[in-house]
Amino acid sequence: MSDEPLYRRELLRLAADATGAGHLAAPDASATLSNPACGDRVTVELSLHDGRIAAIAHDTRACILTQASAALLAAQAAGTGIAELTAMETAIKAFLAGGSPPPGYQAFAGAADHPGRHICVLLPLRAALKALQMARSERAEPGGVRAQNHG
Repeated sequence: MSDEPLYRRELLRLAADATGAGHLAAPDASATLSNPACGDRVTVELSLHDGRIAAIAHDTRACILTQASAALLAAQAAGTGIAELTAMETAIKAFLAGGSPPPGYQAFAGAADHPGRHICVLLPLRAALKALQMARSERAEPGGVRAQNHG
């Protein structure tokens, strides 16, 4: 165990800045995920262009870790698609397991020693991935409707 504080100043600043907090006027896709262990809930809305994120917003009712992670995702997501978000998820998991932090994620170093909190860091990213995957499957179906999932 390190003496790295869970709630570092940079982490609190990310959460307070709340980049991307709110809603998009007409999202192309959205997904809501929850962490039943602690009650965190995040809804991610996406506007898409050619299968990539053009704009992102989030409604986050959660702990500081999830709030900060959602804000960081919103700051970094423009132009990304499923492959990049999947790679980001893999890099964050590796970081939380003791590896090097992906760009911007050093603020989450204190969470590495708290495995039960890893899901808090990953929840917004997983919601964005789910929204993108649902949008892709809806595009593949004739007469598909806007991707939404609130469960």
